[in-house]
Amino acid sequence: MTPPWRARSDGLELFVRLTPKSARDRLEGVETLADGQNVLKCRVRAVPEDGKANAALIALVAKQLKTPASRIRLAAGTTSRVKTLHLTGEAGLLAERLEKLVAEASPS
Repeated sequence: MTPPWRARSDGLELFVRLTPKSARDRLEGVETLADGQNVLKCRVRAVPEDGKANAALIALVAKQLKTPASRIRLAAGTTSRVKTLHLTGEAGLLAERLEKLVAEASPS
């Protein structure tokens, strides 16, 4: 399975499918979209107004990866459910942390 991220020279691009207005903030593993792209499924309690859900997504990913939120920015998908996050840092380390999170979040 192709991971829902891609290494860049200055970090990673993480592909996410966001569901706002959820019961709680959490990562739910990897999902394959109709076009074949793999994305990390995320849920946040925030509403999709004034960028609140996007900010909550960045905070969730930062917390789960134990990296500062200032190193994560929304690169694409401001108003879409499918988003691209740009994570600045050492790509290998970020990918390692993401692999662990995906393994923990995915149903066995």
